[in-house]
Amino acid sequence: MQVGEVTISPSTTLDGFSPAWRAVLDQPLGLRSELDRMRETAPFYDATVDEIHGRQVRIGDHWLTDFASCNYLGLDLDREVIAAVGPYLDRWGTHPSWSRMIASPEPYAEIEATLADLLGAEDALLLPTITHIQLSVLPALVAHGSLFVEVHAHQTAHDGAVMTAARGGTVARFREDRLDRLERRLRRAPFPRLICVDGIHSMTGNAPPLADLLTLARAHDALLYIDDAHGFGIVGERSPDESSPYGSRGNGIVRHLNQTYDNVVLIGGFSKAYSSLLAFVACPTRVKDYLKSAAGPYIFSGPSPVASLATGLVGLQINERRGDELRARLYTLTRRLLDGIRRLGLATLNTSGFPIVEIPLRNPDHAEDLGRFLYARGVLAGVVPYPIVPRENVGMRVQVTAANTETEIDDLLAILADAHARYPLALAAPEVDADPGAGTSTGEV
Repeated sequence: MQVGEVTISPSTTLDGFSPAWRAVLDQPLGLRSELDRMRETAPFYDATVDEIHGRQVRIGDHWLTDFASCNYLGLDLDREVIAAVGPYLDRWGTHPSWSRMIASPEPYAEIEATLADLLGAEDALLLPTITHIQLSVLPALVAHGSLFVEVHAHQTAHDGAVMTAARGGTVARFREDRLDRLERRLRRAPFPRLICVDGIHSMTGNAPPLADLLTLARAHDALLYIDDAHGFGIVGERSPDESSPYGSRGNGIVRHLNQTYDNVVLIGGFSKAYSSLLAFVACPTRVKDYLKSAAGPYIFSGPSPVASLATGLVGLQINERRGDELRARLYTLTRRLLDGIRRLGLATLNTSGFPIVEIPLRNPDHAEDLGRFLYARGVLAGVVPYPIVPRENVGMRVQVTAANTETEIDDLLAILADAHARYPLALAAPEVDADPGAGTSTGEV
């Protein structure tokens, strides 16, 4: 970290800093101290990418294959999307700096209408990011009522829970494998009641027990708030002629698991499948109108840039024409990876076949060594230490995109075999069926 002319590293002190800066920098990072240490010392964190060519990235003079990107459909590299940006900039300028409460460029209305139709929801409200939504929509919906957050929900949901508690709401955590405890709490919880879960989980790639959660929510007059950041655009409604077990149209986890939007608030983002800085809340129109006054970013935050409106809108158009083709390719590449992991005898937390593949280490203390080895061999992937994930899940996370190639997958598998010989990865249990797509046809998890 650089402040003035003084560089802080793990071996330096705070000599030369004013008391004001020392008061900030003396604060312990607590649970994030290991992540911070790796950020300062490991080449695979906080890197500057100098060049990209497909899913090859250059950091300094070192080329790596990118398995850390969340651009699942590869639309960040799609020439049709890229070519569409210029005309939108010519028409609307680079950034509409109005508060959305004052005015919004017409593409906002077009995207919201198209999105609601795709999802099968009554309406949708666009805000810049899911983080904005978690910190504003969660407390606006709960008010002085009750919020129950699943323990493995994304960190931004837990940050939203802190904001909810600060505004007078009652907050508790629950586990999706112990819904009996959640039900007991719901019976006596103040209204409004809201249950917050991930859709496709950002680390395991698996889906929640949505049918059970919805039954519980509806029985106790609660709302089920689903953060489908990694599912929207990838999974969708099931049909006999679908191109892959991911389903069709990429319209999210609710449709994929054949559920309705009764008592459901679905949030998602365009930054993953659509490679665009936009996020949404799918909800009834009356709730959308309420959030326009109750959610701070609609009133006080700047909107998304015009380029993001363009890529979001054109991405939705491409999705209708050839999105299922891209998802079929994504499924094929992910299956190639998961089949290879199975042949190596390695474990993965992924039981869904969706394109997020976490591979734990046997010894969590090897996380940084594994990351350095992968980096040296030309693999850019997520290395996740404790306590960001439980100690038994410490390891690497691979994210596949439709812009990856079969050769890149095969090379990764060869490198994983070499990595396993040096830093043993967790072994698969003999009885585990690692067939990608298993369990997705019925929606059971």
